[in-house]
Amino acid sequence: MGLEKLNNLYREVILDHAANPHNKGKLAAATHQIILNNPTCGDVINLQINLDDQERIKEVAFTGEGCTISQASASMMTAAVKGKKKEEALKMAKTFSDMAIGKDHPQADLDALGDAQVLTSIMEFPARIKCATLAWWALQRALLQESDED
Repeated sequence: MGLEKLNNLYREVILDHAANPHNKGKLAAATHQIILNNPTCGDVINLQINLDDQERIKEVAFTGEGCTISQASASMMTAAVKGKKKEEALKMAKTFSDMAIGKDHPQADLDALGDAQVLTSIMEFPARIKCATLAWWALQRALLQESDED
């Protein structure tokens, strides 16, 4: 596949997630929750996570406002981590954050990110890196906090 066709495919995936976000909304109950914002551009995410007794992400949802990239990234992130154990999700967040600063990872780690791996093309634009990583930072911070039930 030519580079232009690949970039068009990536653009379509990003636009589809922004227009039809996965897991956008509020949970009735959450064990972990965080609100993060990107003050440089105004993106805001309110991330809610419900872990089960085995520390598996049973439910995950987000609300917030922001650019196409931040909203698409939040959608991709929630779709990728739903059903994963806490430690798997934290590893995925680390992979994504590393990818954002240009660190290499094995292809299997990138594949685990699902659609979010298309955001590698965004990393060519330094001003958009914070937009793409906001949801993943929220995931890390929320999961590393003590649960709301403690």
